[in-house]
Amino acid sequence: MVKLNKIYTKTGDDGTTGLVSGPRRRKDDLRIEAYGTVDETNSWLGMARLHTAGDGEFDAMLERIQNDLFDLGADLATPDTGKPLDYEPLRIVEAQVERLEAEIDRLNTDLQPLKSFILPGGSPAAAALHMARTVSRRAERIMVALSRSEGETVSTAALKYINRLSDFLFVAGRHHNDKGQTDMLWVPGKNR
Repeated sequence: MVKLNKIYTKTGDDGTTGLVSGPRRRKDDLRIEAYGTVDETNSWLGMARLHTAGDGEFDAMLERIQNDLFDLGADLATPDTGKPLDYEPLRIVEAQVERLEAEIDRLNTDLQPLKSFILPGGSPAAAALHMARTVSRRAERIMVALSRSEGETVSTAALKYINRLSDFLFVAGRHHNDKGQTDMLWVPGKNR
């Protein structure tokens, strides 16, 4: 599906990039911003995995999510124009959303209910997961803006997936703070 022999092509020197389906867009286009921010989320998950490698089951979850994020990037890079393509475009599907929901539920079973917001941080794994969470929220905001732009589409499944991902990452951050025991809680007005 992907073959990269030469990394630089010079075609982007004019400030444009090509979508999977062929058309060129400015690099500051919302669609490019959306899949670029999804890629940034993926990179933060790679950072988190440096700290979760000893937890085989959880690390496997992150590996699946990283693969899904490439699927999401491909989905965003191939806008549905309603015109037939010569190939079947890669799309996020509901099963990927459902898997994330099941993993959220599994991780959440060991956590105590929150009585306050938490401060991002704690263990190195949790800190990286919270960073990935905030970047995924930014990706979601961009995807929503894109979906509301005239002539643009973003699938319902893609929007659901990015929304569930930030929920997963929140719960995962708590999970890696000793199952929430070492979460740092927000104390409203503490420093007044």
